Amino acid sequence: MALRSASTQLLGRAGLLPAAVCNAFHRCMSTSDKFSVEVLPFKAHRIEPPNNVVETSIDELVGMYELMYKMRRMEIAADMMYKAKLIRGFCHLYDGQEAVMTGIEAALTKEDAVITSYRDHCQHLSRGGTVKEVMAELMGKRDGASKGLGGSMHITAAFGGRGGASKGLGGSMHMYNRQANFYGGNGIVGAQIPLGAGLAFALKYQKKPNVAIAMYGDGAANQGQKYEALNMAGLWNLPVIFVCENNHYGMGTAEWRAAKSSTFYTRGDYIPGLKVDGMDVLAVKKSMEFAKAYALEHGPIIMEMDTYRYHGHSMSDPGSTYRTRDEISTMRQERDPVERVRKLLLAKGYDAAAIKAMEKSVKKEVDTAVEESKAAAIPPNEWLWRNVYVAPANMDMRTVEGTYVQPTYDPTYSS
Repeated sequence: MALRSASTQLLGRAGLLPAAVCNAFHRCMSTSDKFSVEVLPFKAHRIEPPNNVVETSIDELVGMYELMYKMRRMEIAADMMYKAKLIRGFCHLYDGQEAVMTGIEAALTKEDAVITSYRDHCQHLSRGGTVKEVMAELMGKRDGASKGLGGSMHITAAFGGRGGASKGLGGSMHMYNRQANFYGGNGIVGAQIPLGAGLAFALKYQKKPNVAIAMYGDGAANQGQKYEALNMAGLWNLPVIFVCENNHYGMGTAEWRAAKSSTFYTRGDYIPGLKVDGMDVLAVKKSMEFAKAYALEHGPIIMEMDTYRYHGHSMSDPGSTYRTRDEISTMRQERDPVERVRKLLLAKGYDAAAIKAMEKSVKKEVDTAVEESKAAAIPPNEWLWRNVYVAPANMDMRTVEGTYVQPTYDPTYSS
């Protein structure tokens, strides 16, 4: 800490240290030493916002960068696999928004609950899932997070066994990991918001010192069930943090065409809110630490994350008919969340060669996951009628072959 104080004094007196002196100084610091970074001030509704100074360390930034870079490479790979027709159906990518979930995770423990929308691949990763679980699920393979039967919107790890989080039964929009308290992506717009309030109710009922995170987009912010959930959460002081990922575009529609007011953090009226630079992982982390402490003591709070998606709403949306390519390019150049962390690490004297080695390792991990997922087996047809009912009520299901089978309850998929 004394070294950091000396650096601050030198910077204050002389402006910038010479590059050689600066690099030598940073080499003297431990990677676990804390230092302060200023982020954009938070905007607040019915609450005094936290200050905009964040404490971090090289170790923390390296971990954040590795996770965010892995998210980016995984989503780029998913884009390529979709275009190669190895991924079918819906597929909603998260690139551009990596700072949101990474910053949220930095403020949580695995005992806190998270539920989100169909744009959920990276949430599964941040909660402890693997790239292979995601890629196998997207390709409909039994090693996938939902056993290969769900795809992009239904990734889940509820059942265990047979190699993946949900064994392909969830898909792109329904990833889920009960062990890590990740309650998945949800394919219905806004449907996860009241479920998030329900998770918070359970935590409060069980007297657990944890919060629930209910994530949704600006398009879902106009849904009626959101306001019902806000009312219940406010009435019962539930420890829930409503996180609006405002990437400014719904499905082919800019926010100003769909919402009378785009100040989503004020939408709770009687529930306080914060607006956060969602392209800055440290700003997200600071705001979520504040929100978690508030929710545990006082009840619900709304967080609006000002972020941006680089792809279209889904892979069927080119993403450039309702916004210009120049706009997308400008966001990539000026506000990219992954590059922001990389530049900060380099500015703090972290070895550029170490960053390149990390990036190479991540690329290899993603490439390996893709190849293994391509080679993985598809789930047997019989899995389609497993776990439909806990106790089948003398009902038969018609198969694609025209035969009839009775659903069975087999949570391990071992029979």
